[in-house]
Amino acid sequence: MNTKPEQHALAESINIDELEQVSEESLAKAESYIEEEEGAANKFSGWRAVMITVMCIGMSLFHLYAAYSIVPTQIMRPVHVAMVLFLCFLLFPISSKFRHRIMWWDWIAAALSVVIVLYMIQGGDDFSDRNTMPEGLDIFFGLCLIFLVMEAMRRTNGLVMPIITSLFILYALVGPYLPAPWTHKGYDVGRLVGVMYMTLEGIFGVAIDVSSSLIILFTIFGAFLQYSGAGKFYIDFSFSAMGGKATGAGRTVVLSSFLLGGPSGSGVATTVTLGAVAYPMLAKVGYEKNAAGGLLAAGGLGAIISPPVLGAAAFLIAEFLNISYLDVLLMATIPTCLFYLALFLMVEIDARKYGFADSIIEASDSLWRLTCRYWYHFLSLISIIFFMMWGYSPVLSVFWATVVSFFTSMIREDTSLISYDLFRGIGNKWLALWKSPLIKALEGGSLGVLNVAATCAGAGIIVGVVTLTGLGLKFSTIVIDYADGSLLLTAIFTALVVWIVGLAVPVTASYIICAVIAAPALIKLGVPDFAAHMFIFYYAVLSEVSPPTALSPFAAAAITGGDPYKTTLQCWKYTVPAFLLPFMFVLDTNGQGLLLMGSTKALANANWLSIAEVTVTAALGIAAIAAGFQGWAWLKTTLLERVLFVVSGFALVYPSTSSDAVGVVFICVALISQYLRAQKLKAAAI
Repeated sequence: MNTKPEQHALAESINIDELEQVSEESLAKAESYIEEEEGAANKFSGWRAVMITVMCIGMSLFHLYAAYSIVPTQIMRPVHVAMVLFLCFLLFPISSKFRHRIMWWDWIAAALSVVIVLYMIQGGDDFSDRNTMPEGLDIFFGLCLIFLVMEAMRRTNGLVMPIITSLFILYALVGPYLPAPWTHKGYDVGRLVGVMYMTLEGIFGVAIDVSSSLIILFTIFGAFLQYSGAGKFYIDFSFSAMGGKATGAGRTVVLSSFLLGGPSGSGVATTVTLGAVAYPMLAKVGYEKNAAGGLLAAGGLGAIISPPVLGAAAFLIAEFLNISYLDVLLMATIPTCLFYLALFLMVEIDARKYGFADSIIEASDSLWRLTCRYWYHFLSLISIIFFMMWGYSPVLSVFWATVVSFFTSMIREDTSLISYDLFRGIGNKWLALWKSPLIKALEGGSLGVLNVAATCAGAGIIVGVVTLTGLGLKFSTIVIDYADGSLLLTAIFTALVVWIVGLAVPVTASYIICAVIAAPALIKLGVPDFAAHMFIFYYAVLSEVSPPTALSPFAAAAITGGDPYKTTLQCWKYTVPAFLLPFMFVLDTNGQGLLLMGSTKALANANWLSIAEVTVTAALGIAAIAAGFQGWAWLKTTLLERVLFVVSGFALVYPSTSSDAVGVVFICVALISQYLRAQKLKAAAI
């Protein structure tokens, strides 16, 4: 970063339309990180492209129909898995050598996926009833399905998840030969296949239930917003709203990342989408490459914890805890606000620390005119919460929100998902419909769920093994023993376990694995289940900014041209203050106020004064840690001031009256010291 304030003494006007474009090479490199997260899909033309598009449209329409109508669970989950596997094997090659082609083995794997599910469905109740004593053909098809799921995971997410899944399967098979306390009676292949394939406990368990009923609907909803131009509007709105101050560029990134992240729920996609537009602006006001990349990645990270969509793991929280998705949104509200408060504070400190000039961002249109023209994009965004509060289920809420986004898109011709030519009677109506953004949105909705759904199917195997062997209870006992019964140490160990797992696997898989093996340790020590699961969720999110799977910072570095690991460290600098918050959820009952007590029902009887107090102390703690980590408040901190800020931040984050008092005193001492030094410098200047 530029450390010479005089170089930015004059305000610089920045015209968004005149900003130099991010190079195609940088964007291509950034796209490779999206492919690393979402799989390197084939790109087809001709009849293959038409075939894939038709299949994806059919998949999206089936799930939209299932959201409104009633499809039995024992049909819905297997059909969803069959569709996902079929498309995975056609769209994702066995290796990069065979990209953009469909090989004969891909057709066989895709067809076998359908045959396995058809065999399961036609077997009916007799099929599921014999899960403890499966027949030979049951075992054959079950083993084939397990192999196909792991291959689909490998193609879409890489080798790590299949390896981890294989280790869990091995654990189930060799239980009697393991040392205590890991030993268990062991299960043969038939029993294992019975659970994984013939019941709703393994592959077709909770994770696939959420994928088939919620996650795909939200990816369809996000695709509708994308192809109706909502994403572009959110960026333009942020540019228009935040220009004019020295912090304008950074604030623009923070606000637009929140608006973009809400509908997408993807950290890497948000980082790349925003970075392609915003990086030239950050560079022009004085952000160094790694710092700019760190800010972009931190903003993208907020997509996974931002209502109304959050990440895919949030839907699983609702299912695991058997609560409404509205309750999960409620729990995420204050932590999300505090996360973005941390980013805004960091941006403010950046402007002071590096002497950025006021940058008047000349957006393509005024804030008022943009809002008057495209206000309905906000309506699409908030409609989900509106329908939930009206009493609709999450599934119906996102269904009707998608319907709302479809009809509101037609308010203006430039955002309509259906070409106006269809209404004017111009040209071939079928061709106009085929080329309309609606087709792309329906296709994109199905494509967007494939990597997550494949992960959910594989995670179902892991959950099935944990349930079958009782591994979760064993692991919780081991963790508590190591912590000697201390809740603080147990929370630290749990956070480390989640973080280590998150180094290797995506957020969704990390949450699922740790929810079944690590959450019981916290719950056993008296932490409410909702607080334990939110604790694990937030630390699973760290996998987005932790090497070797720090995909968001790596994608940002590809755009800015910075060093990937230095960019990751910068991202940590921006996000560390907010990620200390989860300890407040579990260490004290007052800290649960940050989660609004976990449900609307509990909130009705909550102590609002206590919630306000813990929120304010958390905000103060975040501000103190931000100043400590940046080494700057009103002016550059001394070593003593920096230590005081960091210690006070940690003290305020720990939810107790005594630690809060210590934190407030230390902050006051540091601020008084800053004020006295500022007055002395001012007097010296005169």
